[in-house]
This record gives sequence, C-alpha cells and structure tokens, in this order.
Amino acid sequence: MNSRLTHCVRYGTDGARRAIRVRLAGLALGLVLGAPCFTTPGYAAEDTGRFADLAGVRLWFTDTGGDGVPIVLLHANTGTSDSWRPQAEAFAAHGYRVIAFDRRGFGRSEADPATGPQQATVADDLDALADRLKLARFHLVGVAGGGFIAIDYAAWRPERLRSLVVAASTGQFKEPEMAEMTARLEIPQLRKQAPVYREVGPSYRAADPEGTKRWIAVEEHSRRPDSSFQPELRSPNTFAKLAAVTMPVLVMAADADLLAPPALMRTWAGHLANGYQWATVPDSGHSIAWEHPAIFNDHVLAFVAQH
Repeated sequence: MNSRLTHCVRYGTDGARRAIRVRLAGLALGLVLGAPCFTTPGYAAEDTGRFADLAGVRLWFTDTGGDGVPIVLLHANTGTSDSWRPQAEAFAAHGYRVIAFDRRGFGRSEADPATGPQQATVADDLDALADRLKLARFHLVGVAGGGFIAIDYAAWRPERLRSLVVAASTGQFKEPEMAEMTARLEIPQLRKQAPVYREVGPSYRAADPEGTKRWIAVEEHSRRPDSSFQPELRSPNTFAKLAAVTMPVLVMAADADLLAPPALMRTWAGHLANGYQWATVPDSGHSIAWEHPAIFNDHVLAFVAQH
C-alpha cells in the first residue's frame, strides 16, 4: 500500500480493515471516473477543488464528479470542506457524486464584492452552487452548524431534495423549550473551553492523538481572518418551520455529544412533518462524522439508498 493510500484511510479508530476496503474500492472508482483521492490534511489542503464565482463570493468546492446521484455536504462551524474527506471517498466509492463547499468566510471561500451583493445566506449560496452544477435533486447532509443550514434549506427548497440528513445538531431552534433544555444540559463555562474539548469526544482524544491534531488543524484554519458576517439562515428555525420539511429525514445523534445530545435532538425531530429515521453513533462527541466515519457513513449510505 502506498503512503498516499495509507493517509486516505487514517481517520478514526473504528472499522480499520473495513475502511481500507472502502478506500480500495474508492481508488478503483477514481481510476475509472477520475475522482480525486483526498489525502489527510496536515494542514495544507490539496488543490482537489475549484472556485465558483457566485454573487458576492468565490466559493471553494470539491466535486467527485460522475453521473451518480448527488450528495451535498454542509460542514460544521468548526470545519471546512476538508472535514468531509472520509465521506467523499466512501460515498463516491458507492457511486454517488459528492459535493462539499467552504461556506462564505470559511476555508478558501473568499468574499468578492465585485461579483455582486453580499447579503446572501448560506442557503442562497448552496442553491446558487446547485444551479451552477446543474443539480436537479440531491441528498443534503448537514452536521452541527451545517445542520442548522440544512434545515433552513430543506424548509425553503423541499422540491430540490431527495432526502435530508441532520447529525449532531441543535438545529438552532428558537423555542423556549430548546433554550431551557440547553441551559440544563450544558456544563458551566463550556462555551469558553477550546473547541477541541467542546466538540471532540474524550474517547477519541484519548485513542487517536494524530486524528485529534488533524481536527485541531482544520478547526484553526476554518474561519478566514478577513471574513465578514454572513447570515446563516433565511429565517429563524422554529418548530412551525419544520412543517415545510416534507422529504425523508435521517436524524443522527452522538452518544457523548456535550452540545446536542440525543434527548435534545429527539425534541426538535419530533416536530418533523412526516416523521424521521433515527440513528446513534456510540461513544462519539459532537464531531460525529470525523470521530467515527465508518459508522456515520454506513448510516448515511443505508438511508440515501432508500431514496
């Protein structure tokens, strides 16, 4: 096995042999379709993506290409498109076209007043990118802060989505019930701790120091120092807003999540118009897709295959 392939599989601690098999399948697919092999961030991300010039932004995105059903990935507030490399590889190996982008002000995406107005939300950028790439209907996956945006987009543009996956996310709902629950569950001074202690589970930090270092490297490079504020949501997320989320939904929780534990996620998910499928990732902190990519990927793949 060459060193590039070794780096491609070195995420998380679970399912090592299985992850290698998935990666080998992905490599074979890449040879056929020209899909990139994403190597482990050091942090110097490889130029495996490109820019889309949209209104007010040069949006950096990656696209595995091909004719498969698209899956679009929305990163957390502590991440970038680099956070999704294990998912891009695994989903592409199963025949999907996988697209991830750096939200405006994150990673490589650059505000560009010369290209148009600046007041677009993340959902607007997502919709514009989907238009640019000629995506008719696609699966949308959002983790943590990306989950806020995924819900916002799903309520606004339900006709474009085959399905929705929201993982390890409070949903940023404004109801008093959610605020009261958050006040009860959060450890005092939690928000003042370093992101790695808030968002990466203790078992992962103990078992995988190299993976933890990579997570920190991505987080430290996630926000651009020159970034300006972009509204995350077109409208506040509320329980009433979920009436417009009519596509199939998978809600996935992390058992050791300090910010969005299963009980909190079940509370907002109970208001989804057509119900939802439920999954949990055991012994995982808030960074659910990073800490246990094999388990996370299995849940997503099983779900999207139904839709």
